[in-house]
Amino acid sequence: MPWNLLVNVDELIGKKVVDEKAFSLGEVGGLEADTNNWAITRLLVKLTKEAAHELGFQKRFGTPTVRMPVSLIKAVGDIITIRKSISELGKTRELVEFKE
Repeated sequence: MPWNLLVNVDELIGKKVVDEKAFSLGEVGGLEADTNNWAITRLLVKLTKEAAHELGFQKRFGTPTVRMPVSLIKAVGDIITIRKSISELGKTRELVEFKE
């Protein structure tokens, strides 16, 4: 049976994001929404240095932020868990660097 869970947007900002094997990817720094239906479409995830290196995202100062489709989310609780491992993410083009 399908169900929807309502989450306060403020509760998502700052949440840690981990892959399916509990590798720390980073934390949520923002969200993107489709204004036609006001649905959240992507999380803006500020990567850890280790995750940025593993995924091939380089930034001269600080660590990069990526746009992550919400379709990758497996669970939301104290942390956000995604459906793939970091090695699987590195082989796809699902994460796109967010240019501020």
